[in-house]
Amino acid sequence: MNFSQITQEPDSAWMQRPNQVPGCPPGLEYLTQLDKIKVEQLVSLTEAFMGFEKNNKYVLRNANDDQFLYAYEDTDTWMRNCCTNQRGFTFYVIDNMKQEVMMITREFKCCAGCSWFASCCGAFEVRVEAPPGNLIGSIRQKGSFWKASYDILDETENVILKIEGPCCIWDGACSPCDNEFQLLTADGMNQVGSLTKEYSGFVKEMATISDKFTISFPNDLSVKSKGTLIGALLLIDFMYFEQRPNSNSNTDSN
Repeated sequence: MNFSQITQEPDSAWMQRPNQVPGCPPGLEYLTQLDKIKVEQLVSLTEAFMGFEKNNKYVLRNANDDQFLYAYEDTDTWMRNCCTNQRGFTFYVIDNMKQEVMMITREFKCCAGCSWFASCCGAFEVRVEAPPGNLIGSIRQKGSFWKASYDILDETENVILKIEGPCCIWDGACSPCDNEFQLLTADGMNQVGSLTKEYSGFVKEMATISDKFTISFPNDLSVKSKGTLIGALLLIDFMYFEQRPNSNSNTDSN
């Protein structure tokens, strides 16, 4: 993919890239300094007002609103508009030099998404590679009759963290509240962070599907785990919030 053609936010201040860290995938050194990531989906007027599904784009910022990464979806037009939020996807994550530092992928699975059947054949899975070709972690949807549930796995497929959603997940202008997905230890006993979809205000929720999120985690969490949580956030956005304005969701397939 030709990243030189990608237009980023012109007014964004960029976080200064730290020195290279031993054992850290190149380009993810930013994550060594963070315990919070702000993620904003960029507004697409074509998508909002014409109903034509566009490739998603996200800006990743630190707590001071300095941008440090940019995620760009590259999915074909047929897949986007026929399969909408159920589609398989590929995201390229680039730095301020437009160098690819991470790739996040989900294969298309027909009829996947419902947590009731995730234990058999209907589970979504996301792979996170940094750099591309080098697996650093994955996210696997778990079967549940109640709350959204995910396992965060390392590169050897050991469960290192869990994510548990709220009882009811609401989206849109008529649900003025945040949606928090708890980040839990591998045994599920203790909360160590969260992935939160922020309510962006009545007007914006009415007009667009552009969303804002916050990922919080322990500062000493491994860089690979932090990078994998970015993939988890994209999966959650697609499953619950990648809808037309005014849509509410409390099922895994929305």
